[in-house]
Amino acid sequence: MKRILFVPAVAFSLFLASCGGNDSKSTETETAPETTTEAPAAEAKPGADIPGINDVAVTDNIELTGNDELKFDKTLFKIKAGQDVKLTLKNIGKMPKEGMAHNVVILAMGTDVQAFGEAAVTEKSADHIPPSMVSSVIAHTKLLGPGESDTITFKVTEPGVYDFICSFPGHFGSMKGKIVAE
Repeated sequence: MKRILFVPAVAFSLFLASCGGNDSKSTETETAPETTTEAPAAEAKPGADIPGINDVAVTDNIELTGNDELKFDKTLFKIKAGQDVKLTLKNIGKMPKEGMAHNVVILAMGTDVQAFGEAAVTEKSADHIPPSMVSSVIAHTKLLGPGESDTITFKVTEPGVYDFICSFPGHFGSMKGKIVAE
């Protein structure tokens, strides 16, 4: 039994000895690692991380349609901050206004879309624009029935990404998009 343990113990000791450090002082001088200074990164454009944004041209005329399938025909726009923008919404659906009206509400940056949409449900008398959150609204169209359209003009002063939704009950989850202001 002692011989069985002796051979591995000797082999292990030799292995450790071969891994030992060299105590002699090196004559080479250490060089300081190279440091490089990176040029400051160019400031990222608002919305640069949004898929498809590079394929969208800057516009000052947004035309949207809403349908009975709870969809806008377009969901991404690029505008210039500080410039007047004309937005036209047309409801191309066939269902009655009482059950399938559409609007466009452009929300201020940082607005909680979920909270806004939930608050809008009970605000029928205010065209589903919650009075408690009116400060979060940049602009909005009227609620539209089938075949109706509305045109508004708005301006955002700050570059950034602005959400837009339809605030009719139950629509904000699928009828939404983004406006990127440069």
